[in-house]
Amino acid sequence: MLLSILNSVFCIAFILFAYVNLNDNDSWLWVPIYMVASICCGFAIFNVFYPRIYLGAISFYLIYAIILFFAKDGVRDWILKYRRPSLVESMQATKPYIEKTREFFGLLIISAALAINYFVGVN
Repeated sequence: MLLSILNSVFCIAFILFAYVNLNDNDSWLWVPIYMVASICCGFAIFNVFYPRIYLGAISFYLIYAIILFFAKDGVRDWILKYRRPSLVESMQATKPYIEKTREFFGLLIISAALAINYFVGVN
């Protein structure tokens, strides 16, 4: 029951995240990223799990997160070079590190949601 509620929240949230990414220059990447996660969570609501898809998606998302972590003006620079200023003062990404750092944390959230389904739902 709790897993279904959690997956319902994730499914709706990921659809909304995909929607707000429609107007971005990289929507071709982020809309599918969020929609794959949303669809996986949507199926999980009905106790339909696809472990191989979870593992493939989690692998892709975590590899991409590592790339964003070490990229120029990525998360590492946000921590060390810019000294972790707020990422949520404005919805506009006015500083070079904001977009990559937000994307990094989005990938971690998606990976966590799919990992919960993999470890709790599948087993």
